[in-house]
Amino acid sequence: MHKIIIQLTLAAALVTPFIAQADVSLSINIAPPALPIYAQPAIPGDGYLWTPGYWSWNDADADYYWVPGTWVVAPFVGALWTPGYWGWANGGYAWHGGYWGTHIGYYGGINYGYGYVGVGYQGGHWNNGVFNYNRSVNNVGNRHITNIYNSRVVNTTVNRVSYNGGQGGVRLQPTKAEEVIAGMPHKVQTPLQTQHESAARGNQVQRASVNHGVPKVAATPEPNAFNAPNVVAARVAQAASSHHSPAGNAQHPQARAPKHEEQQASHSEPHPAQHSAPHEGNQHEEEHR
Repeated sequence: MHKIIIQLTLAAALVTPFIAQADVSLSINIAPPALPIYAQPAIPGDGYLWTPGYWSWNDADADYYWVPGTWVVAPFVGALWTPGYWGWANGGYAWHGGYWGTHIGYYGGINYGYGYVGVGYQGGHWNNGVFNYNRSVNNVGNRHITNIYNSRVVNTTVNRVSYNGGQGGVRLQPTKAEEVIAGMPHKVQTPLQTQHESAARGNQVQRASVNHGVPKVAATPEPNAFNAPNVVAARVAQAASSHHSPAGNAQHPQARAPKHEEQQASHSEPHPAQHSAPHEGNQHEEEHR
C-alpha cells in the first residue's frame, strides 16, 4: 500500500508576484524509475530555458508517469529553473517541486543532463537582460540564437538514479549557499508548465507501467506539444550509451555525479553559471571536473 502525504505551504509576497516559500510534496513508498535516455529537441528561439523531464506520481493509477523535458519561455528576466526532485524521508520518497528564481537551488544532486549536472546549472547565464546559451549542452539546431558560447562540460556518470537518499539513491546534501537560496523569494512553475504536467498525467503511454521506463514522448520542443513533429522518444539504455551524447552536441541525461564530484560539490558554492554575472568570453572552451 502506497502512502500519500500532500503538504502545501504558500506565503504570497505583497509587492511582487514571487512566493517566499512553496513546498508541494508527495510521499510514496515506491521508488521512482531510472531517468530515461533521450535527446534534447532544438531550442525554439531566444528566451527559452530548458526544463528537464521528471517522473511524477498519479495516485488514481497508483503509478509514476513521465513529464517530458521541454523548452519554456523564462517568466521574467533573470529567471533560472531549479528542477524538482524525489528524496527519501520518513519512510517514503517525497517530491520537492521545482521553482523559478534568480539562482539555482538544491535539486537533490540528480544529474538530469543538459547542464543540470546535479549541482548548479552549466547550460547558460543571463547577461544584460539576455540569456546566453552554452552550446556544448544545448541543442541550438539551425535556429538563429543571438548569444552562444562554448564551455565544455565533462560528464562521466554511468547511472540514471532519479532520487536522493534511501537505498541506491544519490548521496548529496545541500550546501550552505543552497539552503540560503531555498529561503529566497521564488515562483512556482508557470501555468503552461502545469498544463504540460497535466497532459502527461492524462496520457496512458507516459505511465511507467506501460512504457517500462522508456516513454514515447520523452521531450517536447515546447510545453503541451505532445504531437509536434519533433517530439523525442526515449531510447533503451545500452552498455556503451553512458559514454555518448544522445544527439548532436547535447549532453547525456544521466543521474548521479561521480563520487569525487559529489564530495567536491558538498563543500563548494554553486557553479558560477547560476548567477547573472557575465561569462568571460563568448566562444572560449573550459573543462569542468
